[in-house]
Amino acid sequence: QVQLVESGGGLVQAGGSLKLSCSASGRPGGRYAMGWFRQGPGTEREFVAHITWNGGVTHYGASVKGRFTVSRDNAENTVYLQMNSLKPDDTAVYYCAAVVNGPSHGDYTQTYLYDYWGQGTQVTVSS
Repeated sequence: QVQLVESGGGLVQAGGSLKLSCSASGRPGGRYAMGWFRQGPGTEREFVAHITWNGGVTHYGASVKGRFTVSRDNAENTVYLQMNSLKPDDTAVYYCAAVVNGPSHGDYTQTYLYDYWGQGTQVTVSS
């Protein structure tokens, strides 16, 4: 089992920045692909970002590309999401997820690819 815990959410004004963290435990190394998703009120979970196990390749959803940056520190078993130029539409619960037993190649934008999920952290952006 892998446990994922997000942190760093909060309330910011439009144009501000936040940095989210996702700490993994229960399995050493963090050698698996990770994703970030978000879910606003009354919406389905939306793909935000993906990073390969070694951090070599990243992908972003169209709505956040150019503003968000995903990175990881495998020595600390932690994945980060740096969010800049935040907009009110970014308001959502943000979840990190891990591909532990899934395929090495798949559609990283889809929730079914991910085996483990964190509990989420709330990000609220005021206008």
